[in-house]
Amino acid sequence: MTGPYAVPVPRGYRVGRWEVREPIATGAFGSVYAARRTGGPDDLPRTAALKFLPTGTGTPRQLAHLRELIEREVGLLRRLKQPRLIRMYETLTVDDPGDPRLDGATVLVLEKADGSLAGLLAAAPRPPAGPALLAQVCAGLAQLHRAGWVHGDLKPANVLLMADGSVRLADFNMAAELEGTHAYTPAFSTPDYTPPELLWSEIGERGRRIRPSADVWAFGVLAHLVLTGSFPLPGGTPTARRDAAVAYARGTDQLRLAPELPDPWREIVRACLTRTHGDRVGTEALLRQVEAAAGTGRPARLPWLPRPARLLPTRRSRRAAVAAAVGAAVAVAALGYGVSTRTGGDDGDGGPKSARGAQVAAVSYGAAELRTDRGVPAAYRLLIVETAHDCADEDVTPPLIAAMLKVESDFDPNLADPARNEYGIARWTPKVLRWWIHADGTPAETVPEPPFPPAESIPAMGRYLCWIAPRLADDLPGDRRVLIAAAYRSSYDTVNDAGGVPPKHRAYADRVAHYLKEYTPPGKR
Repeated sequence: MTGPYAVPVPRGYRVGRWEVREPIATGAFGSVYAARRTGGPDDLPRTAALKFLPTGTGTPRQLAHLRELIEREVGLLRRLKQPRLIRMYETLTVDDPGDPRLDGATVLVLEKADGSLAGLLAAAPRPPAGPALLAQVCAGLAQLHRAGWVHGDLKPANVLLMADGSVRLADFNMAAELEGTHAYTPAFSTPDYTPPELLWSEIGERGRRIRPSADVWAFGVLAHLVLTGSFPLPGGTPTARRDAAVAYARGTDQLRLAPELPDPWREIVRACLTRTHGDRVGTEALLRQVEAAAGTGRPARLPWLPRPARLLPTRRSRRAAVAAAVGAAVAVAALGYGVSTRTGGDDGDGGPKSARGAQVAAVSYGAAELRTDRGVPAAYRLLIVETAHDCADEDVTPPLIAAMLKVESDFDPNLADPARNEYGIARWTPKVLRWWIHADGTPAETVPEPPFPPAESIPAMGRYLCWIAPRLADDLPGDRRVLIAAAYRSSYDTVNDAGGVPPKHRAYADRVAHYLKEYTPPGKR
């Protein structure tokens, strides 16, 4: 290990069932290390990130402060299990009297990420996948706010990027649960992402009062930074930009948005960065506008990861166990677990004109391949078309995916069928979805929990269809696309053994065939 670590832990050190591997990051409040599981139940992942917090050393005042931060993070992670929030598997306490630096330390066992948005911006100040990443960040904020929590410290270092290109929000030691319209957080903040009303707010015995609108302001700053490589307020230092934010809030200065900021995003950023919290866009309305501007927020592949194989070596079955997928895990090499040093309204229904313009563009996306006048929701068009493009098999087409989504759920992203244990727009079973959810072909290390957002469900459907297609016998009668759909509902073995669509699934196949014809443009049938 090189450089000073707040909590130095040697490689090979054992904590519970975990063995410490390489260091990941350190800061004022703790240190993070990669780890591998050496035993214990198989429902835990093989690898994780261990966040060591020195609760066994320090002055009583330091320990009280640190324990408060830990209680906030652990409390949220234990109660909220959302797909856009980093997962915590367990908490441990080090019992090692022989090493005073580690004895009594608290260890959070967290989901292991592949990088952070801060690391991505350092390598590519304007990443091409920026809009899709922002859509997932906004979805994470919406999940938090719906559950009654405020993040309180949204910034690039606290946005983690997973190996499959999906996003997780992390570092919840500033998070707070709402008590009506407000929550209370410690008097810490990152100036560039702090709304002006908090820069001069009073700090009471319980800390500083904060609203969800503070996260909305931070998102506006983040969006401008990701899309332009610059901050929306002038100044060469955080202190100068903080002063500019105060001047802007008092009406003596203006926002100076970069000219290269696309028009739909310009309206979004302005709606986030209003002078007063009461004028800021609500989180749900913000999410709708962001998803429209981003084209539904399709998960983006990280630029340093290879494209996944066209055909994945796993099998989807609704009844039997699934064979293990192949693929090596990518090593963690970035910040983002909340150890970096810190310095001390109603939702509207309508979006701005530019956001509605982006929606119009979404309505016509892929018109040459998927009809625009037959009821395929605009919100899913880009996702459907791009998912089909990710498969090299010519029978996996946008109309096929759209037809199957129509029959499976009537495009309902919130479908829940507990009797069949199927959820979401593609009716996934949780234990099966884990084998198809990652774009790199590796299974999820834990079984995902509903709800399953379309941005995860639809690409997973495409990956499975692409795997099915070449495994169907060549001499089967009928439309091969309909046979692929029937195999999705059963298995390719079942379809091959039946010599076509199995009798049990003929009604399903007939409905898919109907919508397949309806969604296919003339000349493509």
